[in-house]
Amino acid sequence: MDTVKRPDKRAERSRRTREKVIQAARELFVAQGYGATSLQEVADRAGVAVQTVYFVFGNKRALFKDVVDTSIAGDAEPVATMDREWFRAACAAPTAAGQLRAHVRGTSEILGRVAPIMPLIAAAAATDPQIAAQWPDGPDPRYTVQHVAAEALVGKPDVRPDVSVAMAADVLFGLLSPQLYLLFVQDRGWSPDRWEEWAYATLIAQLCSDPARVTG
Repeated sequence: MDTVKRPDKRAERSRRTREKVIQAARELFVAQGYGATSLQEVADRAGVAVQTVYFVFGNKRALFKDVVDTSIAGDAEPVATMDREWFRAACAAPTAAGQLRAHVRGTSEILGRVAPIMPLIAAAAATDPQIAAQWPDGPDPRYTVQHVAAEALVGKPDVRPDVSVAMAADVLFGLLSPQLYLLFVQDRGWSPDRWEEWAYATLIAQLCSDPARVTG
């Protein structure tokens, strides 16, 4: 007799609780700062007991890391950016123009979530020096992602012949940075769509062999 695997209701409830707490924490951290936000306030906004927050996350530093990591990923699933479907599909595009179009679009979505909390991360690290210790030392994870994208990009038929993997990675890392995104979207009032088109056009001009013929 075949057995039907029933949904794990307890695991689903746990997942939803975790998501509610992370969302509540993000809203409060952005609104009033990391140092000024208590776990009791987070629990109240999420509609759970403060003991639940401690049980799931342990402490405020761990919760803050989850807020940052979830903002980057877009969800709480433990899937690295380089293993995300959008990133893999972009790297698999047959042309550099196609890859850049998909890469900029996916990166734009990440930056829209991450850029607003960049000042918060700096302020939190200043308030609590152990915040920075939650991310291991080593190469910038964002550069690692852009380097993998550059490796996929170089060698495609429409890439400039003088563009190396290192150069492409540096250009992607610089142009698609949260700091530059904030400069245009927050400080200069550009819409995210306008920034995306500018970033794509600039990358095409820097990395493709015949920008005038690129249609994306």
